[in-house]
Amino acid sequence: MGAGETEFGEQESRLKEKMAKVKHTFIVMSGKGGVGKSTVAVNLAYALSMTGKKTGILDIDLHGPNIAKMLDIEDRTLFTHESGIEPVEVGENLKVVSIALLGHNPDQPIIWRGPAKAGVIRQFLSDVNWGDLDYLIVDSPPGTGDEPLSACQLIPEASGIIIVTTPQDVAVLDARKSVVFAREINIPVAGIIENMSGFICPHCHVETDIFKRGGGEKAAKELQVPFLGRVPFQPEFVEFGDKGTPFVSFHHASKSSDAFMGIVGRIQEFIGERE
Repeated sequence: MGAGETEFGEQESRLKEKMAKVKHTFIVMSGKGGVGKSTVAVNLAYALSMTGKKTGILDIDLHGPNIAKMLDIEDRTLFTHESGIEPVEVGENLKVVSIALLGHNPDQPIIWRGPAKAGVIRQFLSDVNWGDLDYLIVDSPPGTGDEPLSACQLIPEASGIIIVTTPQDVAVLDARKSVVFAREINIPVAGIIENMSGFICPHCHVETDIFKRGGGEKAAKELQVPFLGRVPFQPEFVEFGDKGTPFVSFHHASKSSDAFMGIVGRIQEFIGERE
């Protein structure tokens, strides 16, 4: 066996050892960009940590890593030593890993081909010292390309794939492809989330369906996968995101945060049904 094969085997062993300490892994996907996938991933991880669950979030959107910004930890870096990579901790129960936390110039684009990207994802999964986790949330880039495929192949026993869409037809069309992708690689679909399903006016609080309504729910029924729920959009979400404040931290203060917490509960019920 050559040196390269030996190194690969050792990395594979570390990966299995690290992932064995994670009870449940969910891969968050979207068929297209602009549907709020990373926002959903961040709020899902944050909400789980709020309930006392030991949670990690891994950002594998290598070309557009936004998780650090959304959690206001852009000025922090991952600590690397001989025994592995230490994730950045947010509060008591949330650990974060992203290429944005490696001291990379945020203005410099990542120009990598598929094998290089797969190698980084493999290294994150094999070398990060997550410790014992109840949940690992993986935020993948839009589509069904290299990064989500690599993650799914490296985590074949993932608990499920969560698909984020907005209600309009063009987004739902691409979301349907994500369902077929999940089935082809034999990972269960935990469900579809219909994000930006309604706009809540900050002045009169009337909800308007600016992106239509029901497209995600209809697709879930037709494809026979769970519909996890819909989350209306509120203008203050933009400010929250820029400040690094997940909107679920305002639970019971807004219709949207309450709706999202209901989705979190249904995801946990999905796990219960499978155990």
